[in-house]
Amino acid sequence: MAISTPQTRQFEAFMTNLSYARRMVKTGGMLTPFRSPTIDIDDFYRAAWVQAVAAIDHWLHEEVLRRVAELAAMDSPEMPYQLRVYELPLHRVEAVRRGEVTLSEAVVEHLREKLAPQALQHPGKISEVLKLVTEKKVWYEAAGCINKEFFQGRTSLNEKKLRSRYLEITQRRNKIAHDADLIDGDLKQRRPIDEAEVTDAIDWIERIALAIAHVLDGEGQEVPEGSPAAS
Repeated sequence: MAISTPQTRQFEAFMTNLSYARRMVKTGGMLTPFRSPTIDIDDFYRAAWVQAVAAIDHWLHEEVLRRVAELAAMDSPEMPYQLRVYELPLHRVEAVRRGEVTLSEAVVEHLREKLAPQALQHPGKISEVLKLVTEKKVWYEAAGCINKEFFQGRTSLNEKKLRSRYLEITQRRNKIAHDADLIDGDLKQRRPIDEAEVTDAIDWIERIALAIAHVLDGEGQEVPEGSPAAS
């Protein structure tokens, strides 16, 4: 893997959270030879899946807040359009006017409140939130980054496929978290899951986070003129 890991507190926390998921997978594998009617080893894999999705969801929240704070503090006309037109309630504007908080702090505090109840588990929602910190076509450029940096051009992943893969992972997380991973229409039988499947999901989550960070740091693939992604 040629891509570098961001040296930020937010990404370090993401990697730590992802390591918890990997440990659950490892524990499940170690316990597999000792399966018994009282222990469902697959639950370690399900817990790992949920933890991995939580890790990237948390990172996306914190990364957006970090970048918004930096951009708002710069007060530059170069900041993304969605941040330039971002609206603050009057009580926060008054707090800035009185010198109780900086403009950057007021924006971040308000954004944190707005983002807190939102799960960033749908590609469309992620794109919408990331418009506050970039005007790039993040999923398009992230797909190109993954092709180049992780698979050395041996894959033809595009924006649609990458979005679909992320959605598959988060939807399975929702099945686990909200439906006990039960097969549709069944109240007892759960969907099968194994070590290889959850490890692949965790690996994809790490690739996607690294690729998005790579794009946000200004090292993504340029969108060609006339490309559908440029519209």
